[in-house]
Amino acid sequence: MDDLRIFGLPARQGRWLFLPLGISAMLCLGTVYSWSIFRKPLTEAFKKQGMTIGATDTLLPFATLLVVFAILMPIAGRYINRHSVSRITAAGGAIVGLGYFFSSFAKSIPELIVTYGVIAGAGVGLVYGVPIAVTAKWFPDRQGLAVGLTVVGFGLSPLITAPIAEFLIKSYGIDNAFRIFGVAFALILLAISTQLKFPPADWHLSTQSAAPAVSSDNLLSSPSFFALWICYAIGALAGLMAIGIASNVGKEIIGLDANMATASVSIFAIFNGVGRPLFGWLTDRLKPKKAAILSYVMILIASIIMLNTGKGQVVNYFFAFGLLWLSLGGWLAIAPTATLSMFNRANYAKNYGIVFTAYGAGALAGTLIAGSAKDIFDSYTNAFIPTAILSVLGIVIATFALNPEAKSQKTLS
Repeated sequence: MDDLRIFGLPARQGRWLFLPLGISAMLCLGTVYSWSIFRKPLTEAFKKQGMTIGATDTLLPFATLLVVFAILMPIAGRYINRHSVSRITAAGGAIVGLGYFFSSFAKSIPELIVTYGVIAGAGVGLVYGVPIAVTAKWFPDRQGLAVGLTVVGFGLSPLITAPIAEFLIKSYGIDNAFRIFGVAFALILLAISTQLKFPPADWHLSTQSAAPAVSSDNLLSSPSFFALWICYAIGALAGLMAIGIASNVGKEIIGLDANMATASVSIFAIFNGVGRPLFGWLTDRLKPKKAAILSYVMILIASIIMLNTGKGQVVNYFFAFGLLWLSLGGWLAIAPTATLSMFNRANYAKNYGIVFTAYGAGALAGTLIAGSAKDIFDSYTNAFIPTAILSVLGIVIATFALNPEAKSQKTLS
């Protein structure tokens, strides 16, 4: 079907328009990465009601959203190939909007966990895998780069949504900020849903050159799955912990004022966004193992720097957190690209949904580590001891256990 046309263009050219659609959807979903902007206003609002809120408490809605998001991914992945991707995106978009809108009425952390964490998280989980699956199918020749470019919106989201959230909170209050985000996200995602679709089953590129994948259908029987899952969990733990505490570390440890702390989140979002196409490109060329090792070296360097950083050391802070956000962005490209290259592509949506549960596990562990460090030691500094140790563990696992099916791929080819 070389004469297939998309958006009025030949498929080879028209397929590129799925990338801005996917990026736009991811910009809405990635607002979760701006959570650190919401934490202080929420703490102040709850204190006015006589409630004492700890660091771990304010991270729980954020962590819950990421965990629910990760749990829903494999469930949604099982149905992406069976049902219209437009319907799944529309349903998820409406749920995301309702989650943010209902959060405006939350009067306690438990209520916010339900509205923001569970409801909005479910919507994010339904939508997130759709643009990735769509671009993966339309770009069999550039899968790593296409996936990396699609998810760049999730990473860059705080660059746009953090200052918007700050403005809305200051101008209209925290409750109205949630309501405005909810309505906007629902409308945008519903509009995007009308344009997303898979290529016809008999469509192919005349120069398609994607390498054959391992034909194993049982993901859970493969040692490489467990290696990839652990590696992904470690990368997600370090990066998501950094995202959740970035603004607070800037203010409490480095001494930045509120405006600069907010600006830092937007700056770090650039690193997170760039990491996705960069590591997608690197994973295509270096293979998942080397890309993973590189990300862990970055996490180790950042952890060591933060363990030795204090008041006024702004350069250290920006360099270390830039590496952590870059690394997390990298893993959002390494993991899906590795899933494509290591396992049966026909089951990609379902397989990556299972692999993605590592992201939720990392989010929960990172939240508990960061919150506990603050609540016990009254500083986030000690949270970087576990990330340093885990980065070394990641290097070992990636070196000796990640992608052992490479020989099988050569045999198949």
